[in-house]
Amino acid sequence: MSEYKEVTAFWASIPEVGLDDADSISAMEVFLKRNKGLSFISRHDGKVIGAVLCGHDGRRGYLHHLAVLPDYRGRGIGKRLVDKCLSILSKRGISRCNIFIYSGNEKGKRFWKKTGWRTYDGLEMMYKSIENLFPTE
Repeated sequence: MSEYKEVTAFWASIPEVGLDDADSISAMEVFLKRNKGLSFISRHDGKVIGAVLCGHDGRRGYLHHLAVLPDYRGRGIGKRLVDKCLSILSKRGISRCNIFIYSGNEKGKRFWKKTGWRTYDGLEMMYKSIENLFPTE
């Protein structure tokens, strides 16, 4: 959490990464506490050049916000970040990992396909915001 502001500013600078209320400081604190030791940052000369958010639900792993600065892409940084996450997920008994990617993110799709990821044919993601649906007493 000590690097929250720096890393979220980094992600915000990458057009292919979308941040929302699930990335608030309080939400991130809960996520990182629940998924201790699964998210990573890559630095060069003290500057964040890559980062990934990783977690699991007990069945499946999930990678969020993998990003590498454009000037550092193609050097294996993203792959190393992902491999580190997958290795730890595997050691924790998680046998499959999923990602979410914007349909128009062609650079991201090329990266994921090149590193062995596949799309689910016929599967679409849906969501519903539940904030404020159930008033607290």
